[in-house]
Parts: sequence; C-alpha cells; structure tokens
Amino acid sequence: MQFDSFDAGYIDSLCAGDQRTQDHFVGYFSTLLQLKLRSRLQSPQAIEDVRQETFARVLTVLRKDGGLRQPERLGAFVNTVCNHVLFEQYRSSRRSESLDEEGRPELPSKDADVLDVVAARQIKDKVREILLDMPPRDRSLLQAVFIEERDRDEVCREFGVDRDYLRVLLHRAKQEFKVEYLRRMAGKAPFSAAENIV
Repeated sequence: MQFDSFDAGYIDSLCAGDQRTQDHFVGYFSTLLQLKLRSRLQSPQAIEDVRQETFARVLTVLRKDGGLRQPERLGAFVNTVCNHVLFEQYRSSRRSESLDEEGRPELPSKDADVLDVVAARQIKDKVREILLDMPPRDRSLLQAVFIEERDRDEVCREFGVDRDYLRVLLHRAKQEFKVEYLRRMAGKAPFSAAENIV
C-alpha cells in the first residue's frame, strides 16, 4: 500500500466538507485502521465502533481553531487517536466482563486454550511490574514507543533528543528490561517469550 502525504490544503478541504476529500480520508484511513484493528479486536462490530469513534474525534479536533499544527502529521495523529480509542475499548470491555453474573460459566475461547490465556496474562502482569520498577525515563520511552506505538519523531520532540540518540536510549532500555525479565522469569515459565516482549 502506498502512503499518502498531507498538507494544510487537504485539512482545510476536509473541514470544509469537500466530498472528494472526505471520501479519500474515509477510504484511506479505513484501510489503515482495518489492518491495525483486525489483529487487536475479534468482533467486526468492535472494529467498526473504534473506526467511527476515531474519525469523529479526529474531525472534531481538526475543526477547532489551531486543531492540528502540523498537517503533514495527520497520519500519526489518526494513529494516536485510534490507540486512545482502542485503549478505552479494552477498558470498557474488561469492566463489563467483571460485571457479569457471578457463578456464570465462562465460554471457552475458540482462539486460545486456557494455558495460552494464563501464560499471556502472567507475561502481561510481569511486564507491567518490571516497567513500574524501571527508571522513569526508560519506562516512559518503552511505553511511548512499544505500548502506545507513538510516532518516533513525536517521541524525540518530547524527550528532546534526535532519532540517533533515541535509538541508543531505546536499546539501553530494552536491554535493561530484557535482563530484568529473564531474571524474574527464570525457571517460572516453560517458554521463552522474553525475546518477543520488547
């Protein structure tokens, strides 16, 4: 797929309701969001809900005065908004699961057996624990790049570094994380998932 570039004229046309620009925006970003969301959500309805909410929020921001200061960053902005909506979707689905009737039997998952689910949960909990114990800067870097999947140029600006130095900082943080992960998980799990964590 070819990635498009954007400018102030494109955003002005989009906000003014130009049909051709709106069609392009919806078609282009729907394709990208579908690719992203298919691997993260099981239900087609949930995917559609996240897509529509992402578009609604993006357009609301774009229509405000000074909404997006860097029009060329529209793609990264849509991705960031989608990540936030996705995170809210995870939280609300978890909340509704916990409100289910007590004693009601859980339906077996078609995609993963119980061991996979338990192992994934243990890894997730361990990752969270290790991140909380890391120095704040390393923790923030790993979260921004690998968990929130933010654009690296945006991360560079936030941390006041260039791309080369960001690479160095990420390498150090990943190594520190991996060493700590392997130390804590030694002998606890029958699989070597640490290589894929960060």
